[in-house]
Amino acid sequence: MHYDAFWVAVAFFIFLGVLVYFKVPGVIAKQLDARADRIKNELEEAQRLREEAQAMFADYQRRQRDALATAEEIVAKAKEDAEIIRKESEAELAAALTRRQELAEAKIRQAEEKALSEVQNVAVEISIAAAEKLMKDNLKAKEAGALIDQSIKDLGSQLN
Repeated sequence: MHYDAFWVAVAFFIFLGVLVYFKVPGVIAKQLDARADRIKNELEEAQRLREEAQAMFADYQRRQRDALATAEEIVAKAKEDAEIIRKESEAELAAALTRRQELAEAKIRQAEEKALSEVQNVAVEISIAAAEKLMKDNLKAKEAGALIDQSIKDLGSQLN
């Protein structure tokens, strides 16, 4: 039994010698170091990407706040502009209504003057017809004067 253990120990030391002879521990150490460097680089890259993402997120939030502020300014300006336009429209409407009222009043005055002129013309025509009729009927001057006076009195009531 000791004999088998001896050969196992000899085989083990030979195996270790072969490993050292072919520099396996150095190769393993280099691979482990390379892997550790890769992991370290990946962690640094991840940290850098995380910081970039945080910076981009902060920039996005700032831009969003700026956009909201700009939108609020635009809305406020639009409300001010709408109020100004409303006031201008009201002023223009009031001016237009005033002009139309003045035009209507002028037309009414013209119509009144025309009606008064027509009534006067009708009264003159009636007076002329009455005078003509009197002349034809050869009324006396006294009666003719009374008829003319009566026509003039009736003319005043016809004009009002």
